[in-house]
Parts: sequence; structure tokens; C-alpha cells
Amino acid sequence: MRYPISILDLAPIARGQTPTESFAASVALAQLAERLGYERIWYAEHHNMSQIASSATSVVIAHVGAQTSTIRLGAGGIMLPNHAPLVIAEQFGTLEAMYPGRIDLGLGRAPGSDQNTMYALRRDPQSADTFPQDVLELQGYLSGNTRVPGVDAVPGKGSDVPLYILGSSLFGAQLAAALGLPYAFASHFAPAALDDAIVAYRAGFKPSQQLDSPYVIAGCNVIAADTAEAAAEQLQAIRRMRAIGLFARTRGVSAAELELTDADGDQLLAAGLDAHVDEMLTYAAVGTSSEVGDYVDSFRARTGADELIVTHQAPAIEDRLRSVTLLAEALSAVAA
Repeated sequence: MRYPISILDLAPIARGQTPTESFAASVALAQLAERLGYERIWYAEHHNMSQIASSATSVVIAHVGAQTSTIRLGAGGIMLPNHAPLVIAEQFGTLEAMYPGRIDLGLGRAPGSDQNTMYALRRDPQSADTFPQDVLELQGYLSGNTRVPGVDAVPGKGSDVPLYILGSSLFGAQLAAALGLPYAFASHFAPAALDDAIVAYRAGFKPSQQLDSPYVIAGCNVIAADTAEAAAEQLQAIRRMRAIGLFARTRGVSAAELELTDADGDQLLAAGLDAHVDEMLTYAAVGTSSEVGDYVDSFRARTGADELIVTHQAPAIEDRLRSVTLLAEALSAVAA
């Protein structure tokens, strides 16, 4: 490909699907991405979400790692406020021992859940306040320079699993810059601060043992299909799903519990949720192979990102696999 392209696999559980089917789809997607030359695949930690199967993120990575051989795998990300840094160091040290040179660890500050779920996770609501200190503690375990006397991560010590800071605001950008770590911006769903965050990160970057110069990863949605009409239909299905999910959240229930139809989703969009949904999808490449290739090229040029991480969000796995293939074909073609 013309530049590094990676995938954020949301491990979706489609309507009528089981987690087992979702994991099989993730394996198929990773194997295809490996053959096509994608850089890495990341999985994100979410909890109490009926439509996402990647809550036990490190377990998903281990499962996919056993059925692939070269593509990098990692978390995009682990929500560190939910965990003790030592536990994450042990988990990702274990993964690195299993799949040497293939594991990434992206870290986020958001809880990835609601307040009730945070309680169920036994986390302090104020735990996000210590995120910078927790990143440093985690880094110490992985580098073999523990900050807690007498405590080492085993496995993990000296593994030097590369860390990435994830974010959608200036906080993450400034922290990544201060620590000299790569920065991944979540512009695939929270695009508002993209430009300001990239500027702040590059301006404040301080070289570190892991990284000599700034490294930006920017997120983008991709819906590639054989025809523009098919891509538009998939986009509308995604918009409906997002609207239903947002509505369910206001009711404090899961989208599955509501059992809303496509027509209900269209009504929610028409009732005013379309603006919120479309803002989340600000950066979306939708269309045929050449159309999404042109969009992705222009998005990279606009941001100056060193790498793009894309989400292929079509509800059906066969459509996601086709989208992965069509984007790879577009970006592997010789530029005119």
C-alpha cells in the first residue's frame, strides 16, 4: 500500500448474531487483512454493550493471534482507568511472549462504559485522574524499570511492548507529546478536535526511548462496495444502528432490549438524531473502490497523518470483508 493502513475491528455482534459468530468474523477479517498488507488490527475495550464483543480485549487478541502469523495486533485501546497497570502489563507481556514483535498497546483515559458499569468493574470514578501516572507505571513494568519497588510484571518485564496514547481531545495529544509516544486520534467517531489535537501533539512532542519524532494515526470510517448504491445502503444501515444505540442509551437499556426495526431507526433519524449521527461520521469514505481510495488519500493529505486506522462498519461480515479488499485494491494501485 502507498502508506500504512490499519484496521480497528469493532467486533460487532449483528442483529441475530452470537459472540461466537462475531469472533469467527474477526478471525476472517484479520486473515484477509494480513494477506492484503494492512499494517495492524486493533480491538477496543467496551463494556455492557450488547452490540460489541471485544470487552475482554486481550483474550480476543490472543484468539486472533493464534490464527494469523505476521500482522500486528493490539488494543485500540485498553481503557486504563478500568485496570491496575500491573495486570495490563502482565496481559500484554503474555501476548508479546506468545506473538513476539506483533503486539501493540493503545491506552485510553475514558472508562468505555457508564457509571453503573464502572461500579461493576470495581473502579473508582476518579481513577481517570491518575491516567498519566498509570501510563508511566505501566511503561515501567514493560521496560523492566519498575516504579513500584520489588514488583515486576511476569511476563512483561523487559518486553518493551510499544505504547500508543489514544484520544479525542487535547489532553491525550499533550500527554502523548510529553511522553514521546505515538498518538492515535479517534476521528472515526469523535472528529471535532482532530486538527487542534494534531497541531498540539506535534508542537509539544519530546523524543523518547520509544520514538524519535511525532507519529500520528488518524481514524476514518470506510464503507466500500462494488457500487455506489450498495455503499449508500450500508451507510444508511449504520446510521440507523447508531440512532437506535443513542436512543437506547438515553433510556438506560441496551439496543437489543428495545427490539426496534429499521423503520424505527429511520424515524429516530428523522426526529433529530441524524445530526448527532452524521457528526460522528464526519470522516467517512463511502462508495466504490476508487471513490474510497480518493477520499482516504485526501484525508491523509489533509491531516498529514503517518498512518490511518480505518473502521469497516458494514453490518454484514461479507460486506466488511469486501470493503477491506476494495480499499486495499485502491491503495495498492499505482498512483496516476
